[in-house]
Amino acid sequence: MFDNLSEKLERSFKLLKGEGRISEINIAETLKEVRKALLDADVNFKTAKTFTDTVKQKALGQNVLTAVKPGQMMIKIVHDELAELMGGQSHDINLKGSPSVILIAGLQGSGKTTFSGKLAHLIKTKRGRQPLLVAGDVYRPAAIEQLKVLGAQVQVPVFTIEGSTDPVKIAQEAVKYAKQNALNTVIIDTAGRLAVDQEMMNEIAAIKKAVNPDEILFVVDSMTGQDAVNTAKEFNDRLNFDGVVLTKLDGDTRGGAALSIRSVVEKPIKFVSTGEKMEALDVFHPERMADRILGMGDIVSLVEKAQEQYDVEEARKLQKKIAKNQFDFNDFLSQIQQIKKMGNLKDLASMIPGVGKALKNLDIDDDAFKGIEAIIRSMTPKERENPSLINGSRRKRIADGSGTNIQEVNRLLKQFEETRKMMKMMTSGGAANMAQMMKNMPRMN
Repeated sequence: MFDNLSEKLERSFKLLKGEGRISEINIAETLKEVRKALLDADVNFKTAKTFTDTVKQKALGQNVLTAVKPGQMMIKIVHDELAELMGGQSHDINLKGSPSVILIAGLQGSGKTTFSGKLAHLIKTKRGRQPLLVAGDVYRPAAIEQLKVLGAQVQVPVFTIEGSTDPVKIAQEAVKYAKQNALNTVIIDTAGRLAVDQEMMNEIAAIKKAVNPDEILFVVDSMTGQDAVNTAKEFNDRLNFDGVVLTKLDGDTRGGAALSIRSVVEKPIKFVSTGEKMEALDVFHPERMADRILGMGDIVSLVEKAQEQYDVEEARKLQKKIAKNQFDFNDFLSQIQQIKKMGNLKDLASMIPGVGKALKNLDIDDDAFKGIEAIIRSMTPKERENPSLINGSRRKRIADGSGTNIQEVNRLLKQFEETRKMMKMMTSGGAANMAQMMKNMPRMN
């Protein structure tokens, strides 16, 4: 996500290297490259020009401290303006209705149905609400079935009226059903077309009028760039929606939609979707996205994702097991499952400052743990609990059962034992042991 833009912005800042201060002359070339990088990312021309004009005005008005280099000051100014361009701060959705009604709009193929499922999952797990998914797309043959599958995945009921081709009636009946069944959030998935047309606009406007939604979200495929921004403007002129959802940000997106849409339609980006998993939906934070665009990582989001999977009671039990050197392959497998739930591995790694750039050309498969899991699952319960039982013949059986080889099994067993020793060292008094060990290590002078 944003790799090309990040790389080009980084090159533009290098033009100020060696300069003692920011001046109109030395900033001109830098801003020219910044504007070019934005246009290459498919950012709206007017937005790109306004952005660089604002950066220039702020940069020339700065008294650069002796301790801060001009390039560093420029990065700070660009960072702040990028965050402002994308909305400045995060915005929540309105869930005050009884029930709250959320209307999902957008073109066909933008990811509306998948987003509806993800939103239901987020609202249920993180907000403690009882959502109802509504199949309002009566034209696309697979839409209703797709929503039913997603509903089953996230354990959320799906409302349909078999044989009905009237989305307005379906929406109205769904709201009644929600009231009768103590479901406090109604998420209506609507039909889309390949392009904006009057019939579609009339239909979604009629649904809006009939159910008076508390929130209208417009779903945008971020890979369509500037076209997505133009479509958003047309929808907003007719619907006056409340916020934007950017999907497919994990793809080869140039970032134009994310950077332009806020300034063009003057509506906040509320959510971003970065994968197919139901958990792959995040509240949009402009400052954090600016950090990632400029290669600074996003530690806050990484910590938040880790905390979502963190169980205090389980952590206490695990710590006791580690202290007693009882950490086993069952615990190891459990930790792998928690990491996988956090999301796309490459996306997670890119949140660590400096790592994103290093991983740019590496293909990190989401199935990176597949071989390890296969080996562990090929062990007997006793072998998982007590790895010291695993002798030569057992290793061969495990290798055959997991579709790997003895060398891979040996490597995992060795890594596991080293990990277990390190974890024990870091618990109860382990920090002091570690410090002493470091002190006693021979110095490399």
